[in-house]
Amino acid sequence: MYRCYFINMELSVVLAIIVALCLKISTAADKPHIVFIVADDLGWNDVGWVNPDIKTPTLDRLAHGGVILNSSYVQPLCTPSRNCFMSGKFPYHTGLQDGPILIDQPKYMPANLTTIPQRLKTLGYDTHMVGKWHLGFCDWKYTPTYRGFDTFMGYYGGKEDYFTHEENNNYDFRNMTDVYKGAQGEYSTNVFAKRAIDIIMNHDKSKPMYLYLPFQAVHFPVQVPAEYSDRYSHIQDLNRKVYSGMVSAMDDAVYNITTVLDDLGLMDNLLLVFTTDNGGPSRVASNWPLRGGKGTLWEGGTRGAGFVYSKTLMKKKGYTHPGLFHAVDWYPTLLDIAGGDSSQLDIDGLSQVDMILNGDSSVRNQFVYNINGDHYGAALRWGDLKLIVGDPGNSGRHPRPGFDLDVTIMDDTPLPSIMLYNISTDPTEHQDISKDNPDLVNFLLQMLALENGTRVPAMDPPSDPRSNPVNFNGSWSPGWC
Repeated sequence: MYRCYFINMELSVVLAIIVALCLKISTAADKPHIVFIVADDLGWNDVGWVNPDIKTPTLDRLAHGGVILNSSYVQPLCTPSRNCFMSGKFPYHTGLQDGPILIDQPKYMPANLTTIPQRLKTLGYDTHMVGKWHLGFCDWKYTPTYRGFDTFMGYYGGKEDYFTHEENNNYDFRNMTDVYKGAQGEYSTNVFAKRAIDIIMNHDKSKPMYLYLPFQAVHFPVQVPAEYSDRYSHIQDLNRKVYSGMVSAMDDAVYNITTVLDDLGLMDNLLLVFTTDNGGPSRVASNWPLRGGKGTLWEGGTRGAGFVYSKTLMKKKGYTHPGLFHAVDWYPTLLDIAGGDSSQLDIDGLSQVDMILNGDSSVRNQFVYNINGDHYGAALRWGDLKLIVGDPGNSGRHPRPGFDLDVTIMDDTPLPSIMLYNISTDPTEHQDISKDNPDLVNFLLQMLALENGTRVPAMDPPSDPRSNPVNFNGSWSPGWC
């Protein structure tokens, strides 16, 4: 009798474990897959849904079938924006507000920050990264597989040749932590697409997937297979012609990746995010009609082309949302969509789940564009108003879409130290209204001063000769800080 009791109890325990495991698998499978795509240096006017001269049929289809984010803001440069995506914190709170990380600098996203892939792993996600890191690599603990990613294929630095994968004549390409030479000679956009497809095809469908896909494209140097630049034979300027082809090559990569997601049924429970990391550099890109470009606090440097797409998760889609959204908001928004709870986190991002999934108004009414330390320049947004203090960067603008780069209009007019614009009525920042609104200016200056009081010193270490790849068999490698 007792033996039967113990057998029954053991069976009950086994059944309970089986049920629990089944529920766990079911719960994990119900969590949406997330694909987060970042284009590098993409101009506001360099996507087909804004400029039909740019051939991006896949991105256009996804954007029009989802929600185009018309007021999605990023940082003026790549490292600061990637800091926002990964940490949910403004870069002036992490020391990464001044410029990108140079490849020989012992500079990094602080190790005490919990990244979004680390959070998602606690919710059962498999986490993968394919592409450009640019958040520091002088020590292994700052690299992707030590910051929450199960797998990584890509490069650590900020720029390199698309075919040789070299920066400053030294190799920078990894598969996990190993130097990977199998990519040599192959265009990086294609390498990343193939790797993403491999991850998708081998993914365990019982688990949710987070795929972070920051493309190298369309960052300098301008390089693309001729089949893509040939699509723009009408463009006379060679750099603009090749750059446009780079955008189309990235679009083809997104087509190949989303086709596999569709074929495997993963698209039925998936959220796809597309964003740039900053505005386009004016020598090759177009931010028309916005003022300024990459590296500036003008709208052309900080207002990023982007959208969100899902077949099933969004109650409202097929429209353009005007609400404010900042790069730091992706962290809490994705965490909450994944079933987490961002409400108690010490971050700057605001969860915009209802804006993204339901079409509600944005919960964000203000943000700081940036507070530079090396040459003081700062900008603050409050509703429709934008306050600029100090040096916002070069204010050159291009006259029209479809331009050739030799007709760039450079505005050399000396700028006042304080400017105020209404971005709703003046998105191209032509009319400085600061002199007509002194009380508003003083109010916004006080707000900016409060934010400036929370700023941490910017990291700006000198180049370290110990980083020299000659110490690491000719590859840029961790282990020197």
